[in-house]
Amino acid sequence: MTEEVLLRGCQQRDPIAQQELYQRFSPKMLTVCYRYAKSREDAEDMLQEGFIKIFTQINQFEQKGSLEGWILRTVIHTCINHLKKYKKFNENVDLLHAGNLTSNEDYLPGLLQAKQIIECIRQLPVGYRTVLNLYAIEGYSHREIGKLLDIEESTSRSQYTRAKMMLEEILIRKNILHQKQEQKKWLVPVGN
Repeated sequence: MTEEVLLRGCQQRDPIAQQELYQRFSPKMLTVCYRYAKSREDAEDMLQEGFIKIFTQINQFEQKGSLEGWILRTVIHTCINHLKKYKKFNENVDLLHAGNLTSNEDYLPGLLQAKQIIECIRQLPVGYRTVLNLYAIEGYSHREIGKLLDIEESTSRSQYTRAKMMLEEILIRKNILHQKQEQKKWLVPVGN
């Protein structure tokens, strides 16, 4: 089924087209949800909420970009709204611990597995994890993140910096990252 036929079918609420859309995009979107969630169950809840929005709002897709891009943005916004709804974004962070973290220049071993990084990112407090995902992975600016999360732009910058330092500490503790290595840039936002 072509994307155009799939889109038209979903706009007409055709269950076969909806099932095809879900099967085509849900694995990738579950991975996105998993980066924001604390558990697999939370990720699955976010995915379910996301696809409910997608199916109910598909007539709003204006075909100005790709369907996958629109689905991705819808899922990301659903994840953020899920965190806000359950007040998970506002969990406190041990700022004393975060303040004591020191960051070497940004580096990452060349062959580090993406799964290991995601598991380490998931250990970050939800606010740090969310800002890190939005800025470094999704490519949002700190201004856009501030608007999405109802926080100041400077708070987004601060949480991103602390998230990088805390993530580096986790990677070092798990012996994934070594303190004395050739320094390479990592967690550079998309497009830079």
